[in-house]
Amino acid sequence: MSAGGLAAAAACLSVLSVFLTRAHSGGMAGWGLFFVSLLNYKTEKYVIAENRRIGILFRLYQLAVLGYIIGWVFVVRKGYQEREEAVQTSVITKLKGVTLTNSSETGLHLWSAEDYVIPPNGEQVFFIVTNYIETPNQRLGFCSESSKVPSGRCLSDDDCVEGETVTAGHGIKTGLCINSTGTCEINAWCPVEYSKRPSEPLLSDAENFTIYIKNFIRFPKFEFSKSNVLETSDDSYLKRCSYDREMHPYCPIFRLGDLVSWTGHDFQDMAVKGGSVGVLIEWNCDLDKDSSRCNPQYSFTRLDMNLNNSVTSGYNFRYARYFKDQNGETYRTLYKVYGIRFDIMINGQAGKFNIVPTLIAIGSGVALLGAGAFACDMILLYMMNTSSFYRERKFEIINFNQFIPQRLLVNYQTGQLLFYKFFVIN
Repeated sequence: MSAGGLAAAAACLSVLSVFLTRAHSGGMAGWGLFFVSLLNYKTEKYVIAENRRIGILFRLYQLAVLGYIIGWVFVVRKGYQEREEAVQTSVITKLKGVTLTNSSETGLHLWSAEDYVIPPNGEQVFFIVTNYIETPNQRLGFCSESSKVPSGRCLSDDDCVEGETVTAGHGIKTGLCINSTGTCEINAWCPVEYSKRPSEPLLSDAENFTIYIKNFIRFPKFEFSKSNVLETSDDSYLKRCSYDREMHPYCPIFRLGDLVSWTGHDFQDMAVKGGSVGVLIEWNCDLDKDSSRCNPQYSFTRLDMNLNNSVTSGYNFRYARYFKDQNGETYRTLYKVYGIRFDIMINGQAGKFNIVPTLIAIGSGVALLGAGAFACDMILLYMMNTSSFYRERKFEIINFNQFIPQRLLVNYQTGQLLFYKFFVIN
């Protein structure tokens, strides 16, 4: 056998001996050591770097995180509480007050809550009449259309097509043009509606009316219920109190004039054309405290456009009251009423201590502290002039180059010995 062949065979035997040695020396003992090593505990290697700038930066970051967790998360946001915002609510309203009006058509008329509150059964949204246009004694018949309706004007009978409805008008055309008015004759409730609105509110005394708002709320998750009526042993309290932000902040009785003034507007100005006012009752309850400290907060705003001269501001609608005369014929009084619509809106949330959000808040704070340590490590190890020095102390590198060649050499020599015994001696 040539020298090259002998060398190749020796190398193969050397490699084979490596695997045989590992298999022999490993076996079950090697796998056992592997599984036992899984139970070992490994800890980090800490290096104290005497760098004042990094130390000050890290401590300031820790103080900022602690301030954020304690001040914002726990004190302000109450991150230790379980929250509920699905408040169940019910509202009952009751208005009181009377006023007297005097018109040329109907004379004196006494208005009570049954007349000026629509609907009268005390709902969450209601309307109070403050001004109106009254058209009394309307009967079904034939009369001329109002000259203020463009589609009702005419120059001849050809402009009044029989059976055609007057657009934005009051009736159906009969085919005749009335020359004295320059409008079409219509079949309608006659006379047609008066259109001149009083420049001053007819129910100007309505600003002294009072409204009693009774609100019940419930947070089902916490089985907590409460009312906005102040819990007191004084039975006469509701009869003499009126809501005031300073003196009586928990009295549920409001003066209408005050409600409008708190929106930044004057009641008499709004009463001419009407408007819309929102009453927001907000409940923010900390159920870790006594229930007596869970009280509503009121706020008021005007919901329609604030521009007094805008065509979109104001609120009005029409309704009629029907009667029968002694002959059994029906007639009616038509009202176009202006007034203030009140929308009572309820919003609320409650919180109570729970261990789960508390642990989550603490865990997020710990994570933020870890982020600070990571950032300081990056600065120390990669962004400073002495970063290479710190890296040498921070990381320990184990080099196997001095250990592996010795084992390979032994295995190589063992392979040569086996080759010599097999080929030469035999």
